[in-house]
Amino acid sequence: MNYIIETILDLLFPRRCPVCGQIIMPKGNLICPGCIRKLSWVRGPVCKCCGKEIISETAEYCSDCAIHPRSFSNGMALLNYNEISAPSLAKIKYHNHREYLDFYAEAAYRKYAARIARLSPDLIIPVPVHKSRMKKRGFNQAEEFGKRLSHYLEIPMNSSLLIRSKKTVPQKDLGPALRLKNLEQAFSCRKLPYRMKKVLLIDDIYTTGSTAEACSRALKKAGAEQVFLLVIATSSNR
Repeated sequence: MNYIIETILDLLFPRRCPVCGQIIMPKGNLICPGCIRKLSWVRGPVCKCCGKEIISETAEYCSDCAIHPRSFSNGMALLNYNEISAPSLAKIKYHNHREYLDFYAEAAYRKYAARIARLSPDLIIPVPVHKSRMKKRGFNQAEEFGKRLSHYLEIPMNSSLLIRSKKTVPQKDLGPALRLKNLEQAFSCRKLPYRMKKVLLIDDIYTTGSTAEACSRALKKAGAEQVFLLVIATSSNR
């Protein structure tokens, strides 16, 4: 019965590629074979803190993390944020193409499952959106990404502990210092469950790190001892 239902749904709503938007052939794939080669995958060397690509083979941290100590560590990113990945992620966020996250979650799992197992986080927590944006969009893309990763990694996810209590102005036109100031007091966190001391923080895009830093500070105030970071795409220093 499930097979019949899936077949009918596939005929009515065929899966589309997260990059080109066309119907994926052959069926069963999550992305076009040609489009997967267009994506800019994050490769070493990377910053030990945020996971951005860096130029130097000898440096441990990117220029941002070297100057601004972070409350999170072991950052992991799947893709570089560029002219290919940016439109795809925008379609998820603003046009409700949540199905694209099936591909990104599976790819993140394949790339980082072993590393995440070594870090052994107790809990996955997505970066929250303000309730007004949640009402407008109907979903939180970081939460949707986290749900899929939770399934693959078999690590519980909780999207009710970390709260965005203050609606901030758009971040894109602000510098790093103003971004962090803009986010001050924007996030709060309920006390973490007993023995849930290591958190894997999930988001879609990492740029200056201001959002991840504000969330990590709130999580640590609530009892987290370590906060790790995993995002779909990050800006590159190369």
